Amino acid sequence: MDEYIDVVTKEGKPTGKSELKSIIHQKGYYHNTAHIWFYTKSGYILLSQRAASKSICPLLWDVSVAGHIDSGETVIEAAIRETKEEIGLSISQSELNKTGVFECFQNYENGIVDNEFHHSFICELKVDITDLSPQEDEVEALKLVSLDDFDYLIKHIGNDNHLVPSNKPYYKIVLESIKQIIA
Repeated sequence: MDEYIDVVTKEGKPTGKSELKSIIHQKGYYHNTAHIWFYTKSGYILLSQRAASKSICPLLWDVSVAGHIDSGETVIEAAIRETKEEIGLSISQSELNKTGVFECFQNYENGIVDNEFHHSFICELKVDITDLSPQEDEVEALKLVSLDDFDYLIKHIGNDNHLVPSNKPYYKIVLESIKQIIA
């Protein structure tokens, strides 16, 4: 779907302009995304496998839920909406714990120029993974991995083509944030 997204400056400040997502990725305009990392109190992280049809990093494992923030939408509204759309889970604002805003500026071989600010949250997963409903065109599969397994995957990123390689520093920060919450 080619929705309108608000354009921001390289510093992440609103410009007051919006553009179609396809144009944003073609021209490399800076924009915001919402990332929600789900964890369990027993020490697991929910990973989503990107759908085979995705134009960027198909079939690699990544953040539990992620999506663009629609024009006029707040970061929180986008996080709640994307969670419902991508995994069929209803969450509230009070469940979201912001971990930070992370720059992800990447050029891909297919011509996409992706200059994103990931507004990232961690959120406790309070339902069984079998109660989640992955959105077919976004999510190929879901799995829970232990904190130790996630740490191993991060340390060996690029060796087994499991996680999105460019996100290694970001994954390390997320892992530490989750460890602090469940400690």
